[in-house]
Amino acid sequence: MTDYTDQERQTLRTAAFGAMYLVSSADPGFFASFKESIAGAKALANTSTELRDVLKTGGLPELPKGSSGEMESGVISALQQSAAILQAKNPQELTEFRNVISAACDQVANASGGVKDTETAAIAKVKAAIGA
Repeated sequence: MTDYTDQERQTLRTAAFGAMYLVSSADPGFFASFKESIAGAKALANTSTELRDVLKTGGLPELPKGSSGEMESGVISALQQSAAILQAKNPQELTEFRNVISAACDQVANASGGVKDTETAAIAKVKAAIGA
């Protein structure tokens, strides 16, 4: 089992939940957001036990604050930092992280009324940030 610091765990959680938030907020709507959050959570649950434990422990993710641009920049930074953390500590988990984040974003986008162009653009930014 890979040993992560509390800060690394927080960065990984922020990246995972922030990525889903970016896709969900690309096509806002209350009921859509609810469906999308459930779809994203299901995707995260379908990862390795070790990565799932990292994403579930340590409290709520700390999403960046500020304007939508600042939020996006903060999430992209967390995604890039997460990729670097995983590459250094456990490259196999980086592959798993890329796969689960990509799947979660795709499922969030598909959860409510089909995938919009704005969601596709958000997914592309997320995948570029993690090298997927």
